[in-house]
Amino acid sequence: MLTDLVDRRLRDPAHLKALRKQMATAKPFPHLVAESMFNPVLLELVREEFDLEQTTHLHALRTSHESTYRSPIRPDLGPATQLYFGVVNSGWFIEMLAFVSETSDLIPDVSLFGGGMHETRAGGAFDVHRDFDRHPHTGLLNEMVFITYLNRDWNPQWKGALELWDMNRKACVTTVLPEFGRSILMKRTPDSFHGHPHPLNPPEGLTRRSVASYYYSNPEGLEARSKRGGAVFVVRKPVDRVKSIVRMLVPPIVWAVLRRTVGH
Repeated sequence: MLTDLVDRRLRDPAHLKALRKQMATAKPFPHLVAESMFNPVLLELVREEFDLEQTTHLHALRTSHESTYRSPIRPDLGPATQLYFGVVNSGWFIEMLAFVSETSDLIPDVSLFGGGMHETRAGGAFDVHRDFDRHPHTGLLNEMVFITYLNRDWNPQWKGALELWDMNRKACVTTVLPEFGRSILMKRTPDSFHGHPHPLNPPEGLTRRSVASYYYSNPEGLEARSKRGGAVFVVRKPVDRVKSIVRMLVPPIVWAVLRRTVGH
């Protein structure tokens, strides 16, 4: 059942308030680490789909700062992975993230730019960095990333722990092991430096796997929103003509107050 795909507590206001407080007080920048947000059967199927799709759908990213594999933009995902991203990009889930992170008007990215399926193999790493600020195609502002890990019984000696660094980029403050079923929500701020910079050293055949989704906002749209037009009807009543004249004469902020006071 769809209601069994996620932790039922994610619909409990008291639980969400606790998560909100946890995120707001987290160091070194706002983030939330949560366990068992998703049904483990779903995550196990997502994990298996890496093996089904990795040869054709995961692209190697190799630079002086990164050696990982990721799915391309608008990936052709397996059914379980599609279901996972359908959940995390659904309206109620986004509203939950918006409440917990105290960020309004979040916008999902169904193209999964920068997100999707992530895998790091032996010797791979991702240097400490701050995420990109704008979506390259839409220009929307990157607000946060949500990651769920898919690795069972992860040994710290294998490296691969996510490190959250201080604002001066001098030292790691918090580490998060990429353990199966563990999710992390990270706000993008001027100081949100993170990565897994140490080369992965797992047993032969084992990789570090996760799924990630970014969320955006459109701050430039606030002004446009105040100037937006409504539906235009062919047959106009006298009261509509009066409203049009008033709207042209008063500032947008006054018009918004009038609408709330007297209705449409």
